[in-house]
Amino acid sequence: MSVDEPEKAEATALTPPAPEEAGASHAIGQALSDAARRAGMDPSDDATTGKIVWKAIGGLRGVVESVLPLVVFLVSLSVWPDQLVIAVAASIAAAGIFTVARLIQRQPPSAALGGLVAVGVAGALVLFTGRAEDNFIPGFITNVAYGSAFLISALLGWSLIGLAVGFLMDDGLAWRADKRKRRAFFWLAIMWAALFFVRLGVQLPMWFADVDVQVLGTVKLVMGIPLFAPLVAVTWLVVRAAYPRKTT
Repeated sequence: MSVDEPEKAEATALTPPAPEEAGASHAIGQALSDAARRAGMDPSDDATTGKIVWKAIGGLRGVVESVLPLVVFLVSLSVWPDQLVIAVAASIAAAGIFTVARLIQRQPPSAALGGLVAVGVAGALVLFTGRAEDNFIPGFITNVAYGSAFLISALLGWSLIGLAVGFLMDDGLAWRADKRKRRAFFWLAIMWAALFFVRLGVQLPMWFADVDVQVLGTVKLVMGIPLFAPLVAVTWLVVRAAYPRKTT
């Protein structure tokens, strides 16, 4: 793919979208921007890159919520290799603790609840097939879905990053008529797509090769937050450069 790829969408970007297309884009953009704002990724905030990344991953609680269920699952399998029920129950319990804690503290439980559902689905699949390695199948599906969404949005000239940022910065869809912004958001979407497809490209062959569950789980953890956080930082820096704060 050449660096001139975004030019293919230039005519479309400069042409007002059809009413139904604009309506759908507004809805998607608003939803994405709301999610980004809740995650602490608002380019209009006066915050350091480190602070933004820390907020985006949910701080210490977010890190623990994302890794503990899998760690508990792997540890349980190490202690009781043939007891899948124990490993599944332990991982679901670990995820459930955070959901209950958020409810008790009257905090939005959406993040922890989403994690609980994901762990529950993975656990149910493990018990259904009797294969511990099938715990990773939902993650493969997620990587395909997110990677495809970012890639397709970029190639169509409607970068998901651009849609989110446009509404975060009260810019709406105006970024599509700005060659510099459109190019930046195109490549950011490509980078996010690459993240998900790289995860899939590394982990799926290991799954097919029946690599040890402990090894596959460790690789998944290493390719989680350690890859996600730097890309959040790059995204935030690029967006801040595209929308510099006005000084008075």
